[in-house]
Amino acid sequence: MSSTAELIVDARNGTGESPVWRADEQALYWVDIPGRALHRWSEGAGHSHWLSDEMPACIAARAGASGQWIAGMETGIFALSPQDDGRLAAKLLAPVAHAAPAMRFNDGRCDRQGRFWAGTMCLDMAAGIRAGALYRFGAGDTALPAQLNDFIVPNGLAFSPDGKTMYLSDSHPTVQTVWAFDYELETGTPRNRRVFVDMNPLPGRPDGAAIDVDGGYWICGNDAGLIHRFTPDGRLDRSLSVPVKKPAMCAFGGPRLDTLFVTSIRPGGDLSDQPLAGGVFALNPLTQGLPEPTFGG
Repeated sequence: MSSTAELIVDARNGTGESPVWRADEQALYWVDIPGRALHRWSEGAGHSHWLSDEMPACIAARAGASGQWIAGMETGIFALSPQDDGRLAAKLLAPVAHAAPAMRFNDGRCDRQGRFWAGTMCLDMAAGIRAGALYRFGAGDTALPAQLNDFIVPNGLAFSPDGKTMYLSDSHPTVQTVWAFDYELETGTPRNRRVFVDMNPLPGRPDGAAIDVDGGYWICGNDAGLIHRFTPDGRLDRSLSVPVKKPAMCAFGGPRLDTLFVTSIRPGGDLSDQPLAGGVFALNPLTQGLPEPTFGG
């Protein structure tokens, strides 16, 4: 595979998010948030999807439970189970007390210890309301207290290979910043917040992210059609392009974890200059990723 983006699925997702590679199935999963759907693709079985009653925003596979998922949705953290009739069975694990009306979860994933982290945002992103928060949910938890507050669109969540650094961004045009935190492995507590990358001078707003084996931080440059890689010291060392303006999140996958999969957003209006918007793409990043942690360890 070359560095040129290859279309994997012309999914036409409204907001394709949270790609996760399941090595046990050799399959890629992701969600379409406004489409209320969980999608699956593999070379052997092709593309399929399941529908839910709420908007799923971020997912993680559940440890020891083949085909089972945990998800941040509109009203809380849910366990999801795809059904033969094309629906998603959803069980509420922990409700969320949103800080404002009309909110949902957004970006999220598990830390290296299997705790699920997810951020919330207002549906009206343009309003710029700082009601977003970051939540942590572990196996056996029932409550969902906020761990960090004062975000508009929390995004770009990722953990370094050793798990000792947590990354988090805010995608809103008035912020466009990625932060790094020292992360306490035993307690799952982020501390010592500092600016990792100020993306205001760079093309694209920070969206979803992934980490490679060398600790490189890959983040989608939304509105710029780019995926940027930053070294662990915050230096931009390469950018890959996709044929759509709004790449949303990236994930490493494939048999050797050396393919970078990218989901995207299909906005309204004239799409004659980007007919593949909302598709899922694959690129050669010239590096490898790490297995995505599962919920519960």
